[in-house]
Amino acid sequence: MNATLSLASILAEPARRRPDHLALIEGEQRITFAELWRQARVQATALIELGVRPGDRVALMGPNTAEFPRAYYAILAAGATVVPVHLLLTADEAEYVLRDSGATVLIAHPMVAPVATEAARRVGIPYVEPAALTADEPIARFEPRGPLDTAVVFYTSGTTGRPKGAELSHLNMVMCATVNSFDANDVHRDDIALGALPLFHVFGQTVSMNSTWRAGATLVMLPRFHAAEAISLMVAEGVNTFHGVPTMYHGLIEAAAVAAQLPKLRLCISGGAPLPPSVLEEFERVYGAQVLEGYGLSETSPTATVNQPVFGARPGTVGHPVWGVDVEIADPDDRERIILQPNGTTGEVVVRGHNVFTRYTGKPEATAAAVIDGWFRTGDLGVIDADGYLTIVDRIKEMIIRGGFNVYPTEVEAALLRHPNIDQIAIIGVPDETYGEEILAIVVPSGPLTADEVIEYGKEHVARYKYPRRVEFVTELPLGPTHKVLKRELKERYA
Repeated sequence: MNATLSLASILAEPARRRPDHLALIEGEQRITFAELWRQARVQATALIELGVRPGDRVALMGPNTAEFPRAYYAILAAGATVVPVHLLLTADEAEYVLRDSGATVLIAHPMVAPVATEAARRVGIPYVEPAALTADEPIARFEPRGPLDTAVVFYTSGTTGRPKGAELSHLNMVMCATVNSFDANDVHRDDIALGALPLFHVFGQTVSMNSTWRAGATLVMLPRFHAAEAISLMVAEGVNTFHGVPTMYHGLIEAAAVAAQLPKLRLCISGGAPLPPSVLEEFERVYGAQVLEGYGLSETSPTATVNQPVFGARPGTVGHPVWGVDVEIADPDDRERIILQPNGTTGEVVVRGHNVFTRYTGKPEATAAAVIDGWFRTGDLGVIDADGYLTIVDRIKEMIIRGGFNVYPTEVEAALLRHPNIDQIAIIGVPDETYGEEILAIVVPSGPLTADEVIEYGKEHVARYKYPRRVEFVTELPLGPTHKVLKRELKERYA
């Protein structure tokens, strides 16, 4: 008999074990696990009536409202695969995701109706709004799936070309949620977490939604992150768990200065990009809560490493590998095989374990280049210290080579962010006739500041070959929907 496993269990099990406990809060809505699971199964019936069958791919596009998880688990309950679609895509970009994934239906929130209807029309598939997914009765039980069947397809950012669909299996997703809840993080079943990370993104989907519900805890939805609103909502709902990216932590620090009351946070997780030590230190001082930084990618479900209670936290690092996962450093120059390097060596971070994706949709050559002997090549540079803590140095492709010397933007950014009048900063490389690349600092100041002052501060705090020779001042840095700085856009602007 073939084994079965479904990501739908993440909602089905707490509906069975804690049916009357609140699963989700959004505005005035208070939805228990039993209610949410029944609503998802009703929508699953509607999808089946639309012709969706086990193994089909259903695209889902929407903000952090109750409609997203309801439709998400409806797709899974019907035995289909979820294809989350980035909320800010154009019709052309959304069309590409629909075609490449082989989606047969697109479920989209009314706020993105113009893009959704056009993309679905071009591909020739039905477009349906969540409210239209109605049926007389819920399905009795979710459709069984195999552990290695694809549960979710996440489209990567496309920094090396058109986005690739990373296929994550039911085993990948269930294990990552379980490990996050019960091994990596100290999640309690009566915790209340803020769902501020976009749920179409793997960090928000796995760490916020699935991990919270794997533990049977409550998720408070915030459709769009605004620091002051987040503080008010966390106070009002008794939120004690926050998951965010560095720019969110930065925003919460600034907003705290004028907030009437701050939430009493117990568990704070940071990921998505390196958290500058100065931001971590200030957040912990202001909120009195420890921040545990982690690391992962879409292809690793996403969690690969995190600072964990069992090992102790070490600020500036992304901790140890999570349960059942191996993380090592490999020679970044040998693309044909994995040659592991000793601790203390800077090289490419490689990952293997239950969290590594199965394939890129329709791209066997890209899959073969990314996964060698079971090891996934992340494209990130890192170093593991003698105690096993991993530090991410930078993206290989974002490393600047100035006059033959390697410069890691993250390191320079962390050093310059300690200047009292630098609010935010991005370091990029721009073409230079003499050195090949020159170092440019793009600065959002918080007080009076000149380019010469930035350069002099850099000279004092980083090696001579690392400090920026050029400085540009801006009022804000371009951010994506996951609040990561869009360095590709900056490079296009200043190259």
